Amino acid sequence: MFREALTKIIERTEGATGALIMGTDGIAVEKVFLPEGSEANMDVAAAEVTSLVRNAARAGGATGLGGLRELVVAFEGMVIVARVFTSQYFVVLTLQPDCNLGRGRFELRKSELELAREFAF
Repeated sequence: MFREALTKIIERTEGATGALIMGTDGIAVEKVFLPEGSEANMDVAAAEVTSLVRNAARAGGATGLGGLRELVVAFEGMVIVARVFTSQYFVVLTLQPDCNLGRGRFELRKSELELAREFAF
C-alpha cells in the first residue's frame, strides 16, 4: 500500500527521483527510488532532513505558530520536500533541481489524508 502511494507521487511529479515515508526517529518505513536517484545519497539526505523536521516542529510549538506541515530544502543538486502527516511520520519527496516543485507539493498534499488514515492508531 505504501509503495503504491509513493510510486503514484513520483510518477505524477516531473523531476521526482524518489519518495520515502520516514519516522521522526530517522528510520524509513518505505522507500521508492527511480534509476536516476542514488539510493545511498537519498537515504542519508532523508535521515538528515529528519532533524530539520524535528527542529522546525519544535520551533512552531515554542513560538505558538502550531504544528509543522511542510518543509522545503533546496540544494544545488537536489530539492527535498517533507510533508508531515502525523506527529510521528512524514513523507520525503526528492527531486532534481529543475523539477516541478508545485506539482510535487500538490501530490504530497493529496496523499496526506490517505497515509494518515493508514497510520492511525
